[in-house]
Amino acid sequence: MNAITKPAEGTAPGDGHSYRMPLPRLRLTRDASHGPLDGAWWPRCDALELELPALIGSLDPSVGTVTRVTVGTAAWPDAPQKVMAPGHVIEVVRTDRAAEAHAITVDCGTVGRWELLVIPPDEPAGAATWLLTAASDPGNPLSAPRLLALAESGLDGQDTWESEGGSGVR
Repeated sequence: MNAITKPAEGTAPGDGHSYRMPLPRLRLTRDASHGPLDGAWWPRCDALELELPALIGSLDPSVGTVTRVTVGTAAWPDAPQKVMAPGHVIEVVRTDRAAEAHAITVDCGTVGRWELLVIPPDEPAGAATWLLTAASDPGNPLSAPRLLALAESGLDGQDTWESEGGSGVR
């Protein structure tokens, strides 16, 4: 799945007061991932209860119903314990583990799970685009915190990523 940047319609027909979140900025690996990440998500704000339903709604329904997500408390300090998604409730588990600091784990019951880099909402577009691409590379060997550190280091991050096994931006 490629990053989706086209916004959804702002109001439902006949209802001038409803609002739907724009489609999420998301990129998933096309093939089986061999690294710690299965892609990246770039939310527009830090309100998980607003962002999560759009993310979940954009995932392929053939993988099953998302039952739980795990988020880092550093990135989502005010995350609720449950979030309403289309047709069901999603349990939100918060963790203080450093590896989860900039990631979200999306569990689909017994069918599967995705480990996604969460790009900070205020990340500049150029760095976010690089992160979306790098995290969705099936050969990416780097964790979410390591990829973010490389993006913050600028152009040297690209060289470092390639020297650590990344295949570069295609």
